[in-house]
Formats: sequence, C-alpha cells, structure tokens
Amino acid sequence: MRTLAVVIVSWNVRELLDRCLAALQADLARAEAQAQVWVVDNASSDDSETLVREKHPWVRLETPGENLGFVRGNNLILNRLRAGTLTLPDYVWLLNPDTEVQPGATQTLLDFFTAHPRAGLAGPQLLNPDGTLQQSAFRFPGLLQPLFDLGALPARFYQSRWNGRYARSRYASGRPFRVDHPLGAALMARGDALAQVGPLDEQFFMYCEEIDWAWRMRKAGWQSWLAPAAEVLHHGGASTGQARPQMTAHLWESRARLYRKHRGALTRALVGAAVRRHFSRHAATSPEWEAAHRRIVKAWSA
Repeated sequence: MRTLAVVIVSWNVRELLDRCLAALQADLARAEAQAQVWVVDNASSDDSETLVREKHPWVRLETPGENLGFVRGNNLILNRLRAGTLTLPDYVWLLNPDTEVQPGATQTLLDFFTAHPRAGLAGPQLLNPDGTLQQSAFRFPGLLQPLFDLGALPARFYQSRWNGRYARSRYASGRPFRVDHPLGAALMARGDALAQVGPLDEQFFMYCEEIDWAWRMRKAGWQSWLAPAAEVLHHGGASTGQARPQMTAHLWESRARLYRKHRGALTRALVGAAVRRHFSRHAATSPEWEAAHRRIVKAWSA
C-alpha cells in the first residue's frame, strides 16, 4: 500500500485548523494509503496546541516553541523524512491549515502520481469558500507578472496568460495538465523527488518557496502538474493577513531571491528597477509600512 505523509504548518488559525483536520481525516479514511499527519504549531497564542492534543489525538503534533515560518516549519518534518530519521514515504502532502480537502481528493492525487511516474509535484484544483474557482497553478514569473502586482499594467489582463494564469477551460476539463508550478496551499510531492532535489529552501521565510521547489524539480528532470479532478477548498491568507506590512516585505524579499536564483541579469535588472521605483515613491502610511518599504528596496538593490 502507498504511504503518505501530510505536513500542516499552523499559526493562530485554530478554528480553520480544526476544520482542516476534520476534512482531512474523513478523506484519508477513504484513501488507499497508509498516512501519517503532522501539525507543526508555530507558537500560536490561540490555544491551537490544546485543540490538536484533545480533539485530534491521531495527529503528530510538533511544537518548536517559536515561529519557524512556513518553510522551516515544513522542513522540520521534510528533513527528517529525507535523512531517514523518519521513513521516507511514497508521497508528501504540504497542506495549509486554511484548506479543506474535498471527498476523494487524496485518492485522486495518489492515482495521478501512479499514472505519471515523472511527476515530482502535483496540486489539486483549489476552490474559494463559495465554491468558485481559485487559480491553482501558474507559469514561472518573468518580466510581466511583477508589473501587474505593482499596478503598472492594465488590470483587464490580470487573469490572462500574460500574468502567468492558465485558462479556466483547462480546470473545467477535469483532465490533468502540465504547469510550471502548483500553488503551495495543497502541494503534493513524490518522495523520490524530495530525496533527489531536497526540501524547501530555508532562505525563503515564506512566499515563493513552492515556485523555487518546482523550478529546482524541473531542472532535475521532474514534472509539475495540476490535477483538477482533485478539489481542495482554500480560504486563503488567514495567517499572513495578520501582519500585512511585514508579510508584504516578506513577499517581495522572497521574489527578489527567486529572481536571483532563476532569472537572468537583464530580467532581474528590469524588474528590480520597477520595484525600487514603486516602493520608493509609494507613500508609507505608518512606521511599519515605511520599514517594509525600506526592506523591499534593499532586497531588490542587491
């Protein structure tokens, strides 16, 4: 029987985590797999730890005692799996705590991997809380995508391929399709790919880590896919929305690192110039925003 490790890194989203674990437990009961689930609690102050211990004792709870961030939190388990401290499973599923796995999603993803032996990463179709489509995979960012986020390109093209989007008809077909990278909210990886490529890059505190992982997988010969027949509801941004200026800084710092790793000098220079111009001129509304802007400009000046 196939083996599956599920890792959920959580911070101050107690109620969403409860719903996430309940939905996951129900779907794992349907799946043909031996699964182990870890929750890494990043020093939550909302009694999440007690919730997991008392209501979900089937989960393995890790409490590092500090906020490791999304990447280090996941790597706490991924490194053990890869190093042999824990048995390397056939598949590893990184789930956000603000997700709810829909019935049959786990089995659909497992069956997809069996049918596609060169798939290193695969993601499900993500749904908004009202059941509408949420963009679940993207093309690798280049010159244009950051300009959309900076408001430098027409908003009417935001959902187009020019901004890295895949056509909605691809999702509606229900058939798997190749992508550059699935969104990290519900990202499943093949254990052999993890063993070869390594875990997430801890230089990314959060944001862009799944893009980097998919890029590294592609360079190592693995493929990334989207399997829309598997569906996962995603509330989106529940943890990161709690500290917006800091999270905005993390986002653009991570993007700067991503471009330094995977894009050429000309693209980096053009995007960097646009980012520095935008955040240098953008009015800071508080000391926190001013500090965030300085961090962003510094990251894109390196």
